[in-house]
Amino acid sequence: MLIPCPWCGDREDVEFKYGGAAQITYPQDPDTIDDATWARYIFFRPNPKGRMAERWVHSAGCRRWFTLIRDTVTHEITPSADPGGQ
Repeated sequence: MLIPCPWCGDREDVEFKYGGAAQITYPQDPDTIDDATWARYIFFRPNPKGRMAERWVHSAGCRRWFTLIRDTVTHEITPSADPGGQ
């Protein structure tokens, strides 16, 4: 599978590490949340059938994080309009 790095171009998937769903955000005040909220943050992730915004890092290249849209059924990848955004 080729993944389009916004800075380096298309590269083989072995050069990248998956960072998870793009819409997951770190809790704003982590010292005040309870264990159940932490568990939801750590363990519960979307698993849609179809298009999903994902975060990736080009670990064997430029080492930059970016967002792309991947179809979880066909693995078709669409670059994000804002590669650095979430």
